[in-house]
Amino acid sequence: MIEVANRIAEVKEYYFSKKLDEIREMNARGCDVLNLGIGSPDLPPAKQVTDRLVTSASQSNTHAYQSYRSIPELRSAISKFYERHFDVRLNSDTEILPLLGSKEGVMYISMAFLNPGDTVLIPNPGYPAYKTAAEMMGAKAISFDLKEENNWFPDLEGIDDEVLASAKMMWVNYPNMPTGQKASRELFSKLARFAQDHNILVVNDNPYSFILNENPMSLLSAQGAMENCLELNSMSKAFNMAGWRVGMVCGREEYVNAILRVKSNVDSGMFKPVQEASVEALSLPASWFDGVNAEYMERRKLATKILDILECSYDIGQSGMFMWAKIPEGRKSEEFIEEILQGRFVFVTPGTIFGSNGEGYIRISLCSNKEMFNTAIQRLEMVKA
Repeated sequence: MIEVANRIAEVKEYYFSKKLDEIREMNARGCDVLNLGIGSPDLPPAKQVTDRLVTSASQSNTHAYQSYRSIPELRSAISKFYERHFDVRLNSDTEILPLLGSKEGVMYISMAFLNPGDTVLIPNPGYPAYKTAAEMMGAKAISFDLKEENNWFPDLEGIDDEVLASAKMMWVNYPNMPTGQKASRELFSKLARFAQDHNILVVNDNPYSFILNENPMSLLSAQGAMENCLELNSMSKAFNMAGWRVGMVCGREEYVNAILRVKSNVDSGMFKPVQEASVEALSLPASWFDGVNAEYMERRKLATKILDILECSYDIGQSGMFMWAKIPEGRKSEEFIEEILQGRFVFVTPGTIFGSNGEGYIRISLCSNKEMFNTAIQRLEMVKA
C-alpha cells in the first residue's frame, strides 16, 4: 500500500461529499430525504445562453484546445460586466483570468502565493475550502472571528500583532457565506487599507453579489484595492451555471500572471462553446437578475416558515441563496440537524462545518423548488403538533 502525500494526510473528505452518501443510503431504504442543505442552483440558465452553447458546439472549429487566458471575447465581457455593475475598470488583457470555476481559483491562488510555514487568515465561520487549500500548501491557517454582534464583519484591529506580522494572505467572502451578511463600502475600504498597511494579499470571494442583494459591490472598487487585493467571482450562482464551471479572478497584472503560471500547468483551457455562452450570459439585462431573485424571494418566505417552526431566529435582510439562523439556546448544531434528518427526513446544514463560530446555527439552502419546501413544512409541523 503506497502512502498518501503528507499534504493530504490530514485533509478530510468534504462534509457534503460524506453527507450526500449518507442521504443516498437513506433514500435507498425508502426514506425520501428532502435535501435543503446544498447550494446548487436548480433553476436553468437563460435560454439565449443555452442556445449559444448549442450553436457553438455544433460548429466544427470549436472543439480544439483553447488559450489558458480564454478567448478575448470572454475577458472583454467580464471587463464590461465589472464596469457596468461594480463601476470597476479592468484591463481585459492583463487583469482578468477566467477559471474553471472559482473553487479552482481558491486552490490556484494558494499554490501561486503560499509557501510552507506562511500564515493565512481564514474567516470563522467561512467556506471550508480556504483552510483546506492553505493546509495543502503547508501553510498555517489561523482563523479570525466573525460574530453576530459585529454584523459578521472581521474585527481587523483585534487581530493579534504577531499574527499580522507573519500573515501573507487573508480570505474574505462578501456577501458572506454562510451568514448572508452584505458588504459595505466602509468594510471594503478598511480591507483595502489593511492589505496595504500590513502587506497582506486580501482575496474576496464574491459569487453571491446578485442574489437577494440590491446593491452589488466589489472589493476592487475600494481605493487602493488593486495594489494588494484580488477578487474571485463565479457564474455558478447568479446565472444558474454551476455545472458549467466558469469563474474568474480579477486584480493586479502581476498577481494574475502568477496564478496563470499555476493554471497553465494544470488544465488545458475552457471549452470554447462554454466560453461563448458565458459571453452571452454576462451581457444579460438587469431584468434577468430580477426574475431569478423573484423566485428566491418566494422560497425565502417558505424557508422562514421552516425556521419559525424550528424556533430559530434570523435576519430577514440576508443576501445569497441561503438562510442562516440561530437555533434555540442550549442546543448543538449537529445534534439539532440530526434530529430533523432522522426524525422527519429533512436535511439542513449544521453551522459547525463552517467553523467553531458556526456552533448554535444552521443554514437552509434556497436551491429547492417550492413544492419541496412545502413538503418540508408539512413534515416539521407534524412534529411540532
